[in-house]
Amino acid sequence: MPIERKCKKALFAVVAALVLTAPASAVAGEADVVTVETRQAGDGSWRFAVAVAHADEGWDHYADLWEIVAPDGTVLGQRVLAHPHVDEQPFTRFLSGVVIPAGTAQVVVRARDNVHGPGGRTVTVVLD
Repeated sequence: MPIERKCKKALFAVVAALVLTAPASAVAGEADVVTVETRQAGDGSWRFAVAVAHADEGWDHYADLWEIVAPDGTVLGQRVLAHPHVDEQPFTRFLSGVVIPAGTAQVVVRARDNVHGPGGRTVTVVLD
C-alpha cells in the first residue's frame, strides 16, 4: 500500500475517533438569538421579547443568559435563564425596564450558554 494511502487512512481513523469520543457538550453548539421584538414604554424604557434556540442538554450545557449590548459594548440589560429548556426550543423570555441611552440608534441582542459563553447568531435591533 502506498505511503500516501496509509497516511490518509491513519488521518481518517484519528478524526473519526475524535468525533466519536468528543463530549456531547462540545457538539451542541452555541446559543442563537432567533427573533427580537421591542416596545418602548411610556417612561421611555424598553421591553424586549427574545427567542433563543440552543440544543440544551440539561444542567451541564444550556443557554443561561441573553443580553442587550450598545454599539460601544456596554451591556444595557441581561435576562438570566435560570434553567435548561431541553423540551422547549426555541423559547421566548422577556425583559422590561431596559434604559437605552439617548442617541443610541441600535443595539445587539446576543445569547450565551454555560459552556461556550457568548456566541452564535445575534440580532441587531434598530430602535425607532
